[in-house]
Amino acid sequence: MEISSMGRLEVRITTADVGKRVSVRRLGHTGVTQEKFTDTVGVLTSWDDGVLVITRRDGERVRIEESSLVAGKVVPAVPARRRGPAASYEELARVAARSWRPVDGERLGDWELRAAGGFTRRANSVLPLGDPGIPLDDALAFVRRWYGERGLPAYVQTATGAVGAQEALCAALEARGWTREVTAELWTGALAPVADRAEGSGVVLSREADAAWLARYRRTGVGEVALKVLGSGASVWFATVPGEGPVPAAVGRCVVDGRWAGFAAVEVAPELRRRGLAGAVMAALARRALEEGASAAWLQVETDNAGARALYAGMGFAAHHAYHHYREPQASGVVRN
Repeated sequence: MEISSMGRLEVRITTADVGKRVSVRRLGHTGVTQEKFTDTVGVLTSWDDGVLVITRRDGERVRIEESSLVAGKVVPAVPARRRGPAASYEELARVAARSWRPVDGERLGDWELRAAGGFTRRANSVLPLGDPGIPLDDALAFVRRWYGERGLPAYVQTATGAVGAQEALCAALEARGWTREVTAELWTGALAPVADRAEGSGVVLSREADAAWLARYRRTGVGEVALKVLGSGASVWFATVPGEGPVPAAVGRCVVDGRWAGFAAVEVAPELRRRGLAGAVMAALARRALEEGASAAWLQVETDNAGARALYAGMGFAAHHAYHHYREPQASGVVRN
């Protein structure tokens, strides 16, 4: 926290710092002692009418009365040290998008509009990696018309917690009545430790998702469009651990794209969980990705999936950034993540 040469806390941020990452300290209640100070770090997304709004790394928006501030300063855009392979948000966003391609799309400036018949939000949302080329309200109106013409609710996928992420866009969407429905995180890690795990025997790899693989995959509505999405990517591999019956004990998917291997759709039969099958699937896929020249790994995990988060942390993965899906006001229809 900023301290003057006289040893006093100082507020060294102004409205001109909107859009920057800041650290502030405030009183919990007017007049209480120092023990009640609260610190907040995030992007200053607005400062209007005596109220600051700071968007934290996980997307949470914190409203702070200007009168409660006791200290504040601009801080570096990201912490000096971060676990996992070095990568920018934009690089990872583009790699992730290439691994889960829609069947229909259109460009609006630097925004990519994606549709796939409603199969997952990731393939049915806008990926805004820059300027749409027109004012925001006009861009959002275009987005709503575009998805409406396809019988789909409009979603915008945003990110927080990394350089180049979209805290300001999140705030703008919320101010316009868009609702954040899902928050997840993209995690990264080194690929070799995943491949070096003892698990991996008995896993069958294939270039296509066959009927048995799909039987274990828990998504609904896996039709022709979904199969196209699942099969999209530079180099796609499907892993299967055979079970005692026609339905596999476990499955997984990996897309190799340059230095990156992206893991997804890791599913294990409920009665067989915590027996190392998910690790076996990922180890087998990681070994194949290493053979194709990849060295780094990424995956996406929802914030409330405690079991998966513990598994991936044990493999050396760590969160790189959070991402969110914002739904248009008063939209109808349901799309799973």
